[in-house]
Amino acid sequence: MQLAQAQAALAQADHDKSAALARATAAEAKAEQTSASANPVVDTAAFANIDGVTVSAEGNEIHVSIEGDVLFDSGKETIKNGSKKSLDKVAAILKDNYGGREVRVAGFTDTDPIKYSKFKDNYYLGFDRAYAVREYLLSKGVDGKQVSLSSYGPNVPLDSKAKSRRVEVIVVTD
Repeated sequence: MQLAQAQAALAQADHDKSAALARATAAEAKAEQTSASANPVVDTAAFANIDGVTVSAEGNEIHVSIEGDVLFDSGKETIKNGSKKSLDKVAAILKDNYGGREVRVAGFTDTDPIKYSKFKDNYYLGFDRAYAVREYLLSKGVDGKQVSLSSYGPNVPLDSKAKSRRVEVIVVTD
């Protein structure tokens, strides 16, 4: 009789162990799913291989950085004709892949003070460059309701003056 009780207790323990393992597996799967939705994988491949453009993922954002020297002449806000092919590709991707998503266009400059330009300072230059890119994207069919503007001027320099001069098109993916 003691043997039968011990075998029954062992069978119950095996059953409890299996149930606990199943609950642990389910909890791990739920945690992975929650983690994946909290930290989504952002696909930047669509913006790869566009001349003058670098792309990176930061959280739920895609940062499409367009070199200022590609877009503009020094101290100017008029988009160069040669850069319009790259902007056309960016606009097409925004329309085709990210319609309805928030898009921020941000202008950046190097840290050198403005000397020979109509702009009061780098913030004005950064803003007008961002505005020119925004207007170009809108002319190519990007919805203006989804696009906002900002200028960081010289506040976010990169490792060189040339890299610091840029306009970023930031796509919020969720």
